[in-house]
Amino acid sequence: MEPNHVSTEADAPAPGMTRRRTFLFAAAGGAAVGNLYWSQPLLELIAKDLHASPATAGWLVTATQVGYAVGILFIVPLGDVLDRRRLIPVMMLCAAAALAACAVSPSFTVLLTAITALGLTTVAGQILTPLAGDLADPDDRGRVVGTVMSGILTGILASRTISGLVAGVAGWRAIFVAAAVVTVVCALLVYLSVPPLARKAHLPYPALIASVGSVVMGARTVRWTLVLSATGFAVFTMFWTSLTFLLSAPPFSYPVSVIGLFGLAGLAGAVTARRAGLLHDRGWSLPGTGAAWVLVLLSFVLAAFAQRSVVLVLVVVVALDVGLQAMGILNQLRVFAVSHEARSRLNTAYVTVNFVGGAMGSAASALLWSVGGWTAVTTAGIVLSLAALLVWAIGRRGPLVLVAAEPG
Repeated sequence: MEPNHVSTEADAPAPGMTRRRTFLFAAAGGAAVGNLYWSQPLLELIAKDLHASPATAGWLVTATQVGYAVGILFIVPLGDVLDRRRLIPVMMLCAAAALAACAVSPSFTVLLTAITALGLTTVAGQILTPLAGDLADPDDRGRVVGTVMSGILTGILASRTISGLVAGVAGWRAIFVAAAVVTVVCALLVYLSVPPLARKAHLPYPALIASVGSVVMGARTVRWTLVLSATGFAVFTMFWTSLTFLLSAPPFSYPVSVIGLFGLAGLAGAVTARRAGLLHDRGWSLPGTGAAWVLVLLSFVLAAFAQRSVVLVLVVVVALDVGLQAMGILNQLRVFAVSHEARSRLNTAYVTVNFVGGAMGSAASALLWSVGGWTAVTTAGIVLSLAALLVWAIGRRGPLVLVAAEPG
C-alpha cells in the first residue's frame, strides 16, 4: 500500500443510485439494524415465559451487541473482496434464519445462542452503506449515503416501539417471526436491485482483516476523524444513560414507559442525517463538522440548567441529537472519501471505534453520576465537546492523504 497515492473513482461502478434503489437501501438497512433491538423492550416478557430472572434476560442485549461487534470486525470487510450483490442477501438470509430460531427457542439458553447468531449476521446495513457510496454519483454521494443512514437511524428508533406493540398483541415470539419475513423480502429485493459487481480488491482473508489497520494508518484524515467519531458516540451514550437517571429521579420521577418516549425526539437526528449529506456534497464537510460540535457544546451548556425543566430537557435532546447525527454522517462520508477500494474496511474501522466510544461513554456516565450527578455529566460533556473542537481545529489544517488500492 502506498499512502501518498490518491485513490480515484475511475474504477468505481457506474453511478446507479436511483431514488427507488436509495429508498430500498434505506429500508433494508433500517430493517437489518433494527434486528439488534427487538428484544430490548421484551426482556420482562421473555424472562417470564422462559423462567429466567430479569437480570439474566438482560444478557440477551449484551449477547446481541457482542455478536454484532464480531460481525462488524470479521464479516463487513468482505464487502471489499466479494460480490456484494450476493454477500448482502446471503447475510440477510442468515439473519432471517437466526430470527426464526429466536422465535421457536424452547429455552433461554437456546434463545441466547440464537440471538448471538442474530447479532453476528445482521450486518447487512453496514455493507449496504459503503455500497451506496460506491454506486452513487460523486456529486450526489452525501445525499445518498445520508438517506441510507437516515433509514438506519429510523430503524433503530422504530424497532423498540414496533416490538412492544407487536408483542402486546401477539406475544414476544411474533416480532421475531415478522422480522424474519421482512428480512427475507429485503434480501430478495436487494438481490434483484443491485447490479452485478466486480471485486474491488483481491486479498486472502487474513490479509484482508489485517489491512483494516493499514487503511486507517495510511490516512491522517481517517485517524483524526475516527477520534472525533469515537468522542461523539461517547458523548451520546453518556448523555442518554445519564438522562435515564435524571428522569427517573425527583423532581421528574417518570416511569420507564414515559422515559422511553423521549427517544422519539431522536427522529430529528434521522432527518438531520439526510440533510448533513448535502453539506458534504457542497464541500462543507469540515465547517459543518465544526458547527455540529459547537451545537453539541451549547447543548451541554443548556443541559446544565435543565435539571428541573422538562421543556429544557426536550430542547437539549433535540439539539444534541441533531448535532451528533450531523457530525456522525459527515465523519462517515469523509472517511468514505478516502478510498473507493477500501470503503467496507473503512466502515469497519468507523463502526468499531464508535462501539468502543459508546462503551466508554456508558461506563463513564455511571461513574460521573455517582460522583456528582447531572452536574458532573454536563461538565464532562462540555469538556469533551471542547476537546473535540480542538481535535477538529488541528485536524482540518493537515493535508487530505488518501490510501491506495491494493494491487489486484
